[in-house]
Amino acid sequence: MNARTETLTTSLRGNDLLIQPFLNKSSAFDREERKSLGLEGLLPDYVSTMAEQVTRVRQNLLKKKEPLEQYIGLSALQERNEHLFYELLARHLEDFAPIIYTPTVGHACQRYSHIFRHSRGLWITPDHQGRMEEILGNAPGQDIQLIVATDNERILGLGDQGAGGMCIPIGKLALYTVAAGIHPARTLPISLDVGTDNEELQNDPLYLGWRHPRLRGERYDALVDEFVQAVKRCFPGALLQWEDFKKANALNLLQRYRQEILSFNDDIQGTGAVGLSGVLAGSRAAGIDIPSDLRVVIVGAGAAGTGIGSQIRHLLRRKGVTEEQLTKHVAITDSRGLLTEDRKFSVTDEYKREFVWGNDALNEFGLAEKHDLQTVVEKFKPNVLIGTTGHPNTFNEQLVRAMAKHAARPIIFPFSNPNSKSEACPEDLIAWTDGQALVATGSPFPPVEYKGRTIETGQGNNVFIFPGVGLGALAVGAREVTGTMFAVAAETLADLVPEESLQRGMLFPRLARLRDITLTIAEEVGKEAVRDGLADVDPARVHDAVAASIWDPVYPKIVPA
Repeated sequence: MNARTETLTTSLRGNDLLIQPFLNKSSAFDREERKSLGLEGLLPDYVSTMAEQVTRVRQNLLKKKEPLEQYIGLSALQERNEHLFYELLARHLEDFAPIIYTPTVGHACQRYSHIFRHSRGLWITPDHQGRMEEILGNAPGQDIQLIVATDNERILGLGDQGAGGMCIPIGKLALYTVAAGIHPARTLPISLDVGTDNEELQNDPLYLGWRHPRLRGERYDALVDEFVQAVKRCFPGALLQWEDFKKANALNLLQRYRQEILSFNDDIQGTGAVGLSGVLAGSRAAGIDIPSDLRVVIVGAGAAGTGIGSQIRHLLRRKGVTEEQLTKHVAITDSRGLLTEDRKFSVTDEYKREFVWGNDALNEFGLAEKHDLQTVVEKFKPNVLIGTTGHPNTFNEQLVRAMAKHAARPIIFPFSNPNSKSEACPEDLIAWTDGQALVATGSPFPPVEYKGRTIETGQGNNVFIFPGVGLGALAVGAREVTGTMFAVAAETLADLVPEESLQRGMLFPRLARLRDITLTIAEEVGKEAVRDGLADVDPARVHDAVAASIWDPVYPKIVPA
């Protein structure tokens, strides 16, 4: 951590100061500050260090056995003392990342209207149409660098969560600050609350969102476009991260705005990159030569599955694989089986066409007559199996044993989250492959004890990717976030997994290393932006540009104005 201490001046005194989360230091105000800021008598006598405060808060949070109660406790801490909140996360990220993000954040989204304590971020509804700049002008900070926005329709594997989806942008931005050092005052979570089709929420008398059926079609497109144009005017140069949109909307918005505003979609591009990184690391551990030996089956043709598929195909192209040969390396299935030429795709499913198998490939692998998932695994003989379905038990024993017959070390990623949506649990995957599977999951799972060995399961968490990409783009002033930047991030992440971790089955680093990993990725992404002519920074200055962007939660010295 950077130990540099800033000095802040304030006209606030006494309790008015203690209720400001970015100024409040609670028991850490020193004697001089207590006297000059009217705090004498308002705090216990002892002057705490931040380390002592972290110990106290962590102990109290861990006493709460219910993860949702820990989430509520962390949210309350964020609202009363932001420096302490981020220092706690930085020191104990492995404890609390599963609380502020997956899997617990999913439960928080579902219970949002019932656990609501304090509003954070901005809420934009169709009633604000025509006044978007006015609403953005109400943001708590105006030097905004980073926005995470959701329309709440595809929250994790839980679907439409209406207003509760706001927990996702809040959690993502907290991780941005911890991982990338983005100043919290320069971040803004936004809910595009365009209604909900979730009947349970519609019938809930405590529901806090816009109480209408979900907006769709031209009115939806017009609202989002007005939002984007207002962001460009109000916060020029800010990065807009799209989060948890329905797959058709996610892909359309990404294509429509990727060159108009600095933006990316984490569910498509971030998930794609973390999936590619896991494939690269797993291939190292399994001795799979890329591209010649790589055969991947992705189960689930939504935004996440096609995002991973696109990143893998992008890598293969860079390694010289022709378009004709790509289908012999990557197969994607949906609920109807393999994507094939004879399928009629709806307008909203056009994005799947990139992954369609032609008759020649079907005949080569004996899949012309039948191409359900089980048959695809038996005849295509993949060494990598990735799930993004949101349906538990998709990877059953018959399927996994069929894969293990031809893959000495099967690489299996049940990536759906939270844990209840995972396509399989690591314990079963290890047992069904006689301890040979290399497993990574979307949500954290405990290590597996198998025949005297402890096999660890890495978490394919997008937090290893999106903060580095976002920081790298912002630090060099990139004009666009490209697919190649995500490929660079994926390859960098895979290279950062040490050999001893691979030997234990870990295909991703530990979260405790997140800050160092993020800074390394940010630097490589910044260099890629410069190489592509998308940033006007001297390549030799990229490291300094990244370092200069970082904020650390060191208490400021506060003096009276």
